[in-house]
Amino acid sequence: MKLHDLKPMPGSKKKRTRVGRGIAAGKGKTAGRGHKGQGARSGGGKGPYFEGGQLPLVRRLPFKRGFTNIFRIEYQEVNVGKLEARFDKGATITPALLAENGLIRDADKPVVILGNGDLSKSFTVQAHRFTKSAAQKIADAGGSIEVLELKVTGARATVKLLPKAQREELSQAE
Repeated sequence: MKLHDLKPMPGSKKKRTRVGRGIAAGKGKTAGRGHKGQGARSGGGKGPYFEGGQLPLVRRLPFKRGFTNIFRIEYQEVNVGKLEARFDKGATITPALLAENGLIRDADKPVVILGNGDLSKSFTVQAHRFTKSAAQKIADAGGSIEVLELKVTGARATVKLLPKAQREELSQAE
C-alpha cells in the first residue's frame, strides 16, 4: 500500500446538507427551521442550555450537590483507649508525641481526643479539643487536660472574622 492508495472508509465522508435550495431537495423554503418564531429568525435562539426562562440545569447543579464549608476544621481523632495502650503512667502526651507513636499523621494539624475505650492510667494530655466523655475519663483516672490554642488559618483568618488588632498581630507573627 502506498500513499496514493489511501482513501477514507466507505460511508465515513458525507456531503453536508445544502439547505434552502428548492422543494425537491427536501430542505427547501424554510430550510428546516419551521415557520416563524425565534428559531426561524437569523441569529435566533438562545444558548444550548436555555430552558425557557427556568433556571437551567447547569446552574441548578451546584445547589443540588450541596456545598463545601470553607470554615470546617478537620481534626485528627485519637481515642482514650489508644492512649492507655501506647503510653506509660504519668506521661505528658502532646501532638508531637502522638505523631511519633503513629496515632496521628501530622503534629501541626488540630487534634481531638475522643472518649472511646477505658482509661486506668493518669496522663497529662495536650490537644486542641476534648469530648466531654474523654475529659471525664481522663479526670476520673487522675490525669489532667490542657487545651491547646487553635491556629487561625485559611478562610478563618479573613477580614470578616477577626478584629483589626488581632489581624495585625497575626501578620506580624508571620
